Amino acid sequence: MIRLFAFFTMLSTPIAAHPHIFINTGIEVLVDAQNRVTHLKVTWEYDELYSLLVTEDMGLDDDYDGTLTEAEIARLTGFDMNWIEGFNGDLEATLGNVPVRLSGPKNVTASFDDGKITTTHLRAVEETPSLDASTLNILPYDATYYTAYEVSLPVSVTREGCEAVVSPPDIDAALALTQAELAQLPPDVEADEAGYPKIGKRFATLVQVTCPAS
Repeated sequence: MIRLFAFFTMLSTPIAAHPHIFINTGIEVLVDAQNRVTHLKVTWEYDELYSLLVTEDMGLDDDYDGTLTEAEIARLTGFDMNWIEGFNGDLEATLGNVPVRLSGPKNVTASFDDGKITTTHLRAVEETPSLDASTLNILPYDATYYTAYEVSLPVSVTREGCEAVVSPPDIDAALALTQAELAQLPPDVEADEAGYPKIGKRFATLVQVTCPAS
């Protein structure tokens, strides 16, 4: 994450598509006895700076002791779940090549420890597709790359025998491609004005879930 931040701040061509918020991510895939994926439980652990900005903006932890009261936790819970219509929760899921539709966030929680906010939410998988003969692909990312997601928290599947494989992105290749694209822009044109494409997906970690036939 530090390397990514340094890369984008050192670019000679200004670009808005660089991370401002860093989130450590975890995913739990809920699969029933018939190999149907029913829910995805997502954990977001925010970086210390953003956590500080949120707590200060909300008037929480005024004594800076790193502990929130039950009332403050209640106020904090759901602060990041007021999603606008059409927002996908920075999470893309497909079964094979078929998009998987997910509900909005449910069963929301929040906590505050070691100066970092951690939230969880549950998303129902519509039509509960079977994993008997397909791989569930999960990509947590922000297309605009304002937020950078790193899958560094636990990834698990509730059904015994199922497997989740986490494949980090090729950061060097993604950075090289980004730098090459930016180098093609005229020196007097800012990347955003030139319609530079959204790049978040190329920095996304791929989570692949498979299960033995039921």
